[in-house]
Amino acid sequence: MQSHSLAADGSLAIDLSNVTKRFGATVALADASFRVRRGAVHALLGENGAGKSTTVKLLSGLMQPDEGSISILGRSVTLRGPRDAHRAGVQTAFQEMTLVRDLTVAQNLLMSYEPTGWFGRIRQREAQRQAAEWLDRLELGDVRPGAYIRDLALPVRQKIEIAKALVRKPDVLLLDEPTSALSGRDVSWLARRIEEMKARGVTFVFITHRMQEVREFCDSLTVYRNGRDVGAFDTAAISDDEVIRLVIGRSMEAKYPVKLASPAVLATPAMQARGIRMDGVVNDFDLTLKAGEVHGIAALQGMGQREIFEALFGAAFIDAGQILVEGKPVTLTSTADSLKAGISTSFLPEDRKTEGLFLRLPGGENVSLPVIRRFTRFGLIDRKRERSAIQRVLAQMEVNPRAEYKPCLSFSGGNQQKIAMAKWLLTQSRVWLMFDPTRGIDVGTKHQIFVLMRAFAAAGGAVLFYSTDVPELVNVCDRVTVVYRGRNVAELDGDALTEENVMRKMLAS
Repeated sequence: MQSHSLAADGSLAIDLSNVTKRFGATVALADASFRVRRGAVHALLGENGAGKSTTVKLLSGLMQPDEGSISILGRSVTLRGPRDAHRAGVQTAFQEMTLVRDLTVAQNLLMSYEPTGWFGRIRQREAQRQAAEWLDRLELGDVRPGAYIRDLALPVRQKIEIAKALVRKPDVLLLDEPTSALSGRDVSWLARRIEEMKARGVTFVFITHRMQEVREFCDSLTVYRNGRDVGAFDTAAISDDEVIRLVIGRSMEAKYPVKLASPAVLATPAMQARGIRMDGVVNDFDLTLKAGEVHGIAALQGMGQREIFEALFGAAFIDAGQILVEGKPVTLTSTADSLKAGISTSFLPEDRKTEGLFLRLPGGENVSLPVIRRFTRFGLIDRKRERSAIQRVLAQMEVNPRAEYKPCLSFSGGNQQKIAMAKWLLTQSRVWLMFDPTRGIDVGTKHQIFVLMRAFAAAGGAVLFYSTDVPELVNVCDRVTVVYRGRNVAELDGDALTEENVMRKMLAS
C-alpha cells in the first residue's frame, strides 16, 4: 500500500515538515511530516502516545518544535502561542476541554472576543445577545447563555468546546477526539457543522479512534506510529484492516475477543438492583448482574445510566429500592461501603482526568490508593510489598514502567486509562462497573480492555459495561439491557443481540 504524496505548495492548508519534538529523554515526534490539502477533512490516526496530541499542540501554538518547519495556508509560521495560531487562522477544539467550569456558556464562547465599550469594559448585554445568537445558529438553542459550564452534562460541554472554536470563524479547525463524549444524535450535530464549514472552505483535522467516523467524515488520513508518520492515504484507497495494521504495527486477527463465558450455566447473581428510584431520573430500575458475564447497558445520552452506575458504586444516594450483593441487601452510602459489603465495586468513569485519577500524583500512588491499608501495618506502609503489587498490575496493563513514579499528567490519554484500570485490578474486585471506559482511546488499548473484561468474566467476575458505541456492546457483552428514562425497557441476548435491535429499542422506547 503506497501513501499518496502531497506537494509542499499553496494547495496545502497545513504542512508540517520533518518535525521533531522532545520532552527530556522522550521523543514525542521524530522527523514527522503531516500535510493536509485545503478544504479537506483529514483524519490523524494512531495509538495513544503516537504523537497526535503533540501535533495538535504544535499547530495550536501551545508548544514549539525542536526541529522542522510549519506552514499554514502556504505561509511559513512560527507559533509562539495560541494568539499566533489564531492569527494564522487555526482554532482547536480539545478533547480535554479548555472550558472554564466556573464561568458561563456566554463567557466561554466569547472569551477574548467579547464586545467591549469604554475603557475596555465588556458590554454584558451585547455579549449575552451574541452568545444566544450563536447558540441558535449552531443548533444549541436549548443551552442557556447564562448557564455555568460546571452544571452541564459532559456531551453538552463537548459541544460548547466545539462551538467556541466555530465562533472564531477559523480557516483551519483542529478537532481532537470531538466525538469521544458525544452520543449518536450529537455526532449527527457535528456532521452538520462540518458540512456547513467545509462548504465555506474550512479545512479540518479530525482525530478519532473510530474508523466508522473516518469513513463518514474524512477525505484523507495520515497514520502516526511511535512519533513518526507511516503513511498518508485517500480514505477510499485503504481498508480498515490496513489502517489498523499501520496504527498498531501488526495485524489484529479479531477486533473483539471471543465470548468464552456461557450465561446459561451461571449461578448466584453477583449484584442485583430492585426498583431503584433516584430523583425522577431513575424510575423502578431492575438489574440482575451474574457472575461470569459481561452485561451491557445501552442508552441514549441522559437516560439515567450514569446515575445507575453511581448508585451501584455508592457514589450517589437512592430514594427507593434495594441493592443486593450475592443475594444479601446492602446499604451503599459511600464508596467505602462497597468494600465493606464484602465485594469491592470498581467504577471506571467516563472522564478519567477529573474523576478517575489524581493527575499530579505518580501512577503508582494512584494505583495503590484504594487499597493502601492492605500494605499498612501499625500505621506504616510496607513500600516493598506495595511496589511489587503496583508493578504487577502495571505490567498486566502493559503500561510503561515509568508510570510507577511519574505523574499521570505526563502520559497520554490511553495510558492514563490503563493506569485507572490497573488501580481496580489491584483491588481484586468481584464486580467491575465500567462506564464508557473506551472513550478516546486507541484500537489497540480498546482490544486490551475487552480481553481483560472477558478474562475477568471467565474467571468468575461480573462486569457491568456501558458504552456509547453500540457495536462494542453487541460484540463484547453476553446480555444488554436497554435503559430509557431510567427504566430497563428491554433485555437482549443470543441471536436477538444485534446492533439493529439495540438501536431500535433505544430509539423506539
